[in-house]
Amino acid sequence: MLDLNSLQLVQALAQSGSFTAAAERLGCTKTKISLQIKTLEQQLGVALFRRTTRQVSLTAAGEQMVAQCLPLFDQLQLELQQLQHPDTALSGKLVLTAPEDYANQILLPVLLEFGQQHPALQIELRSSDQVRDLVREGIDLAIRGGWLRDSSLKAHKLSDFNQWLLATPQYLAQHPPIMQPEHLSTHSLIAFNQLRTPLHWSMRQADQLAELQFHSRFAVSSTASIQALLLNHAGLGILTDYTARPLIAAGQLVHVLPDWHLPVGGIYAVYPPGLHRPLKVRRFVELLQQRLQR
Repeated sequence: MLDLNSLQLVQALAQSGSFTAAAERLGCTKTKISLQIKTLEQQLGVALFRRTTRQVSLTAAGEQMVAQCLPLFDQLQLELQQLQHPDTALSGKLVLTAPEDYANQILLPVLLEFGQQHPALQIELRSSDQVRDLVREGIDLAIRGGWLRDSSLKAHKLSDFNQWLLATPQYLAQHPPIMQPEHLSTHSLIAFNQLRTPLHWSMRQADQLAELQFHSRFAVSSTASIQALLLNHAGLGILTDYTARPLIAAGQLVHVLPDWHLPVGGIYAVYPPGLHRPLKVRRFVELLQQRLQR
């Protein structure tokens, strides 16, 4: 019989990348972790880790265990805890990642509400426009916007969002007027370099389609940087509707060519590989969906 407690050691070692860090995280000795993982590898008949003097990394079998078995182990622990104490609030730690603008505008109020409902649960939000490795970084749930590329991940759509072309009133007053998409050729776009084609866009108005190829002086990797450059009159920029609305209402930005529409994007809940989702994740996604429907 395998000692399932060894899976906890595998998880800590995979996430930390060293026996020292894993031992500090779990409050035990490096020797204990090394011996238990070695015993587990002997029982399974496969190596789970490559060991060097500087770091420890997962083998193919180790990656399979992290992706397929550890989520089941987490789920088992949580379900047993709920079975023992069905009326208790969720506990442990919930780690999420989301784009900065979505986290600030939409997600934080829901996280605050969820935290109030489950005061024993620790919540860690890693807001970033970068695509994170959910397995390696120990992330329970990712909220991602746009168009998903990685087909190995499990995801479902939560909502849609619109994209708006924007500029400050000062910028528009100092540059040639924009009445039709073809007038955009003389303007510079603040490029979001996390996209595959940050300078190529299409716009629609009824049955008309305009293919646009912008030029750019600034390329950035976060929507916060796009917003900051926009507000400093650096050019045109594209933001989501939920980010743009308060800035437009405050008179800081103007929606350029509002009758022409950029492609609609999706907001997705993305889960690490595996068959089961922890109860804490399921409950949070349920609450988020309820709030989005409102």
